[in-house]
Amino acid sequence: MRVLVTGGAGFIGANFVHQTVRERPDAEVTVLDALTYAGDRGSLAPVADRVTLVEGSITDGPLVDRLVGESDLVVHFAAESHNDNSLDDPSPFVQTNLVGTFTLLEAVRKHGVRFHHISTDEVYGDLELDDPAKFTPSTPYNPSSPYSSTKAGSDLLVRAWVRSFGVQATISNCSNNYGPYQHVEKFIPRQITNLIDGGRPKLYGAGLNVRDWIHVEDHNSAVWAIVEKGRIGETYLIGADGEKNNLEVVQTLLEIFGRDPGDFEHVNDRPGHDLRYAIDASKLRDELGWAPRYTDFRSGLEATVEWYRANEAWWRPAKAAVEAKYAAQGQ
Repeated sequence: MRVLVTGGAGFIGANFVHQTVRERPDAEVTVLDALTYAGDRGSLAPVADRVTLVEGSITDGPLVDRLVGESDLVVHFAAESHNDNSLDDPSPFVQTNLVGTFTLLEAVRKHGVRFHHISTDEVYGDLELDDPAKFTPSTPYNPSSPYSSTKAGSDLLVRAWVRSFGVQATISNCSNNYGPYQHVEKFIPRQITNLIDGGRPKLYGAGLNVRDWIHVEDHNSAVWAIVEKGRIGETYLIGADGEKNNLEVVQTLLEIFGRDPGDFEHVNDRPGHDLRYAIDASKLRDELGWAPRYTDFRSGLEATVEWYRANEAWWRPAKAAVEAKYAAQGQ
């Protein structure tokens, strides 16, 4: 199988490439990545001899057409994905998440190529902290940021191209990922690297905002289950029942590092910070027989901490600039 992975030098995409190369040795993998700040050639270095990396944008019609025409499957991870950045400047989010997805859809329509679209639970908005409900595939879209609204728009494009043009596509909306190769601007790796440096973790506001955490390897095993067994035109929600509030995450990390659970710093809350995300993944589990491997959040965090300890050369070059940017925002 010839697999084109968009955004394959980013966090989740790079882990997907590693997993594909490891578990599907006959797959021919091509990565298309713009190599913005969130993409890193170094994330693919361990599999460089097994992967073709093409630097380019998913909005580049001729390039996308050529690569899709040489593929049997497109797995679409590429996205602008940082909420705070979308509040500062929404334009790259519109270009990449909407125009880029449209460009890919037109190419897979032309060449008759199977397409899987990676999305986020943030398209559904948020839930109240005391609400027992979880997101399901039928939850109405209610995005709250330029990031989540452009991802919602890209989902709707995929659905329309399936219905209008018969594109062979599936969609997955996943909860928050953690694991190796995640940029240090993100919540968990930022706290881990602060702790490695002997600093204090930073907690937005009171730390009560809840995320439904899933290890990136579990996310990607679910993606392969959907690609191989999912029904065309369907949306599958990916989650591992990992609801934790930010305070719990910070305190667990402090315990892993042998620090006092109160040794953290409160910082300004993010504008429009969604309260709670929670995924009902029963459709994925019941229809496709998928189950997560990392069912214990602490053990997944411990493995992630060890990866960042062992791979300082990967994350260190970006750390100072990230912290300077957050400091300027009072975060």
